[in-house]
Amino acid sequence: MTHPVKGIDHVVILVSDLDASARRFAALGFTLSPRGTHSPHMGSANYTIILQDDYFELLGMIGETPRNASKRKLLAENGEGVAAIACRIGDAHAARAALAELGIAAGEVMDFARPLPLPDGSTGTAAFAVTTFDPREVPTGEMFMCQHKTRDMVWRPELMTHANGAIALAGVVVASASPQDTARAFARLYAAGRVEGADNTFSVTTGEKSASITCMTPAAITEYYAGMDAEKILRGQFAAFQIAVDDIAKTQAHLRSTSVGFVKGRDRNSVFIAPADAGGTLMEFIQR
Repeated sequence: MTHPVKGIDHVVILVSDLDASARRFAALGFTLSPRGTHSPHMGSANYTIILQDDYFELLGMIGETPRNASKRKLLAENGEGVAAIACRIGDAHAARAALAELGIAAGEVMDFARPLPLPDGSTGTAAFAVTTFDPREVPTGEMFMCQHKTRDMVWRPELMTHANGAIALAGVVVASASPQDTARAFARLYAAGRVEGADNTFSVTTGEKSASITCMTPAAITEYYAGMDAEKILRGQFAAFQIAVDDIAKTQAHLRSTSVGFVKGRDRNSVFIAPADAGGTLMEFIQR
C-alpha cells in the first residue's frame, strides 16, 4: 500500500485571544484571511496566513464543545503556541485506510467547513475532511491529516503576498533528549520521510515543497537561538517554527517599521521573534 501522507499542509497556532493575535501577526507583516468560524460542533474560529504551497493558522476557541475540550485544556495548562502539524493527503477516508494497512493508526474522519468572505462581497465556503493520528503514533504535540475539498477557497491570490516577504513554511523545531529517535518517529508518518543529521540535530524531510521537522536537544536549541529566553522557547510542545522569506533585509526593514523586536541569527540569514510576539512559540524568518 502506498503511503498517503505527502508532506506538511499547515501548522496550527493555538491562541487565547484570537483577534489580539491577529493584530500581532499583522504587525509582523503577514496578510491575514478574514476571520473564519468553523462548523458549530468545532466551537472554534481562525485566521489563516496563506503561503505559496502551505500556510499556518491562528486558532481560537469561541465556545465549549466536546470536540474542542482537549484544546481548551491545552490552552489552560500550557498557554498559547504551536499545537499541531497538519499533513497533506488526498482523500481522508482513503488515507486512513492506507495508513491502517501500514500499521499506523488514525481516528475517524470528520468533515467541517467555514464561510469565507470574498473580495467581490460574496461569500464562499472552505470545506475540509480530517483524520487525526493516534497519539501513540506521534512523538509530540498533535498531528492530523487534512483533505482540502475547496483548495481555491484557501489559496486565494489576494492572501498570498506579505509585507515581510514570507513565501513558505520552512520548518518546525522540536526539542528532544533523543533527537535521532524522535526524528525517526516523525519520518515514518510521511511517504518521503528521511532522516539526516548528526550529534544533537536531526532533520526530517517530509515531502516535495514541504517544511522539514528538525529535532534538537534542548542544549542545541538554546545555543542556536542564542539571545532568546531559553525557558520560554522550551516551554511548549514545539520549540520554534520557521518561515522562509525572499529577502531577509526586507523582513528586517518591515519589523523595524512596526517596532517589532528581533534577534539576528549568527549567520545573518535569519532573525528570531520572541514567543510573546508570535503566538507563544518562537518564530524564525529564514532567507530562502
